[in-house]
Amino acid sequence: MQLNIKKVHPDAKIPTYAHHGDAGFDLFATETVTISVGARVLIGTGIAIEIPDGYVGLIWDKSGLSIKHGLKNLGGVIDAGYRGEIKAGMINLSNEDYTIVVGHKVAQMLIQKVEHAEIVEVENLSDATRGEGGFGSTGK
Repeated sequence: MQLNIKKVHPDAKIPTYAHHGDAGFDLFATETVTISVGARVLIGTGIAIEIPDGYVGLIWDKSGLSIKHGLKNLGGVIDAGYRGEIKAGMINLSNEDYTIVVGHKVAQMLIQKVEHAEIVEVENLSDATRGEGGFGSTGK
């Protein structure tokens, strides 16, 4: 698959896979942003991506930022028809402010196939062994 990337900011870095076989490619910041404790920010990557029809781009955490610094990605579903700048939403769940610098990795994106379901409203759902058991219903 070919993924067409356009720089929309002069400081943009083209995404790269850090290692052969990696599922996600790295997205890089085009701005320096300090994320205060508990704050949410949107960080520009300076790129736009032409995702092929039938696929989606999913934005995920960088594990090092998440585990070592408490930075959580706020998710991101990039649809095939979107052609604007890719941005990464982040929240600082740590006890210290953290600064993202231009060129630093802020997130990773996975490109995955999409299945489109036929959505049908029904009166009842089929029985299942789990039933309506939800959050914590299977124990510790």
